[in-house]
Amino acid sequence: MTVTPSIASVISFAVISIGLVVPSRAHRASSGWTYPPACCNGNDVGGDCDAIPSRDVSKGRRGFSVFLQPGDHHLATRNHKFFIPYGDEIPSGDGNYHICLHPTEDNLNCFFAPPENA
Repeated sequence: MTVTPSIASVISFAVISIGLVVPSRAHRASSGWTYPPACCNGNDVGGDCDAIPSRDVSKGRRGFSVFLQPGDHHLATRNHKFFIPYGDEIPSGDGNYHICLHPTEDNLNCFFAPPENA
């Protein structure tokens, strides 16, 4: 007698197998919440996301301007200016501003704003 596995059991096995093979690359902010995997590339030590001082962020007519200085983000080695249109920000999990720089410090991948500003 031949036993044919159900579609559900095959799919469950595939999902579990993928979860074991593909490690999560998301990491946590120092305050404890986890950055979305689509935003970060790395781990808790060498990730590309970091909190930034609120003094680096100003709100304008059409969006947020971020003036990042060396030391304000662990990957920033020189001054940067980024513009994030309203609607492109993501509510932060701890009420602070955060950015993810990927693949280099010149590229803003994700911007997180406190929920009252998002």
